Amino acid sequence: MPDSTMPGPLIVQSDKTLLLEVDHLLAEEARHAIAPFAELERAPEHIHTYRLTNLGLWNARAAGHTAAEVIETLTRFSRYPVPSALLVDLAGTMDRYGRLTLREDDGHGLILESTDRAVMAEVLRSKRTSGLIDARLDDFAAAIHPAQRGAIKQALIKLGWPVDDQAGFVEGTAHPIALTETAPPRGEGASTLPSAEPTDARVPWTLREYQRQAAEAFWFGGSGVVVLPCGAGKTIVGAAAMALAQTTTLILVTNTVAARQWRDELLRFTTLNPDEIGEYSGATKEIRPITIATYQVMTTRRGGAYTHLSLLDAQDWGLIVYDEVHLLPAPIFRMTANLQSRRRLGLTATLVREDGREDEVFTLIGPKRYDAPWRDIEAQGYVAPAICTEVRLTLPENERLEYAVAEHEHQYRIAATTSGKNEVAERLIARHVTDQVLVIGQYLDQLAELSQHLDAPLITGETPLNERQRLYDAFRVGEISRLVVSKVANFSIDLPEASVAIQVSGSFGSRQEEAQRLGRILRPKADGRTAHFYTIVSRDTADQDFAANRQRFLAEQGYTYQIVDAEDI
Repeated sequence: MPDSTMPGPLIVQSDKTLLLEVDHLLAEEARHAIAPFAELERAPEHIHTYRLTNLGLWNARAAGHTAAEVIETLTRFSRYPVPSALLVDLAGTMDRYGRLTLREDDGHGLILESTDRAVMAEVLRSKRTSGLIDARLDDFAAAIHPAQRGAIKQALIKLGWPVDDQAGFVEGTAHPIALTETAPPRGEGASTLPSAEPTDARVPWTLREYQRQAAEAFWFGGSGVVVLPCGAGKTIVGAAAMALAQTTTLILVTNTVAARQWRDELLRFTTLNPDEIGEYSGATKEIRPITIATYQVMTTRRGGAYTHLSLLDAQDWGLIVYDEVHLLPAPIFRMTANLQSRRRLGLTATLVREDGREDEVFTLIGPKRYDAPWRDIEAQGYVAPAICTEVRLTLPENERLEYAVAEHEHQYRIAATTSGKNEVAERLIARHVTDQVLVIGQYLDQLAELSQHLDAPLITGETPLNERQRLYDAFRVGEISRLVVSKVANFSIDLPEASVAIQVSGSFGSRQEEAQRLGRILRPKADGRTAHFYTIVSRDTADQDFAANRQRFLAEQGYTYQIVDAEDI
């Protein structure tokens, strides 16, 4: 409990920002207390800035936190009196969640109801809900066609009335799945996760406590999103959720390499055998009790139709898992709107979406059920500590002139692909001769040039799958110590011994990409060494501006970037 005689570590402001004094004795306690409802915006050295958003407060409400609890937390840790208008607004915002509920009704099927007649009247007359309401039953309820369950939730959150979906889920086709962990907890408070004795072919292991909490928070919440750092074992959380569900499962992943990594992990950590797991990708079309499909094949159109979407939608899945849920393409959102009767688990390292569609993740996948800050998992030793460094170089005179007169849309590419980055990357690699190094970039011609300059293999989207797998495997066992990779390596690539990443260009100001690229090197190392993440940036250009935006998410997680001059490398 805070000492009542000590000024609090938090300054609560009427614009809904919270300023946290990092060096305060109670800062850590306050940080944990506000984490369920406040979103971190900036995390420089001494004062961290959080913000109260509607979506953040609704996530907290969905997780069981009340407005009274949030107000008590703010009041308890605030250095100054909390603005009364903010408290009124906060309570009103949180009260909006749950004023409308969806439930199953024996007589009418799906029912949208409210205890507030005015809210129901507003909803029924809105153009957003036009065509989604089957029939008005009375002043407090309306019948909704089950096929519109996702669409009505999307419409209502746009109106500022997020729905508490209590309509439940179909069980799907039953399928036995158990974890093979060797030391599940027993006795009072024991996990509900089913476990089986490991076979000789499986490595002894134990589910980490935060993985258990994440899986159970999802399961008892019904549907929703689990947020964990890259390298913290989100696949294991997915496997634990499957063991709780005991049903056929569709797993959606970013690419074929990720699909095969999921397959390998499931075979290693569960009782599933190879015949029970199917791959549904560009190369293979297998539908089995556990089917792993890529977003790419699911969104392939033929004759104007998403033929694979309809095929997979026809299966009786009891659980759908969305890997890297922050990347969901629009067709998958549309499919998900029709799958609201299935349990849905989203897995991600960050809910940041550059297109601002976080509310669609909230409505169609579900609220955030579990979130573990990156630094907390690092402190437990489950992800490697990392040092982030921005290396700035000056464009040579001829390139500076080319940049100055270029059209705005071409300037970033000129700055990002300057040939001077080749030499800087080479010098950085020379500093890490005993480390496994990834050189990551956006532009294929730049990467091809770097591959030649560094005498390192290149992996892009054009690299055949078998060759990608061969190079990744060679990198994992140390046969090669450096790889040049495009954005195909941003997601779901497990390279445990990679400890250095050198970023030469990126997807403009994408915060999620920055987080994913750091994540490639965060697997804890056998010898406990620190990871190094370098970004090479052209000074006084759009490259530097985009780099600053890209770094925002990691700054929110407590990472700081030291800035060095390329000449000092």
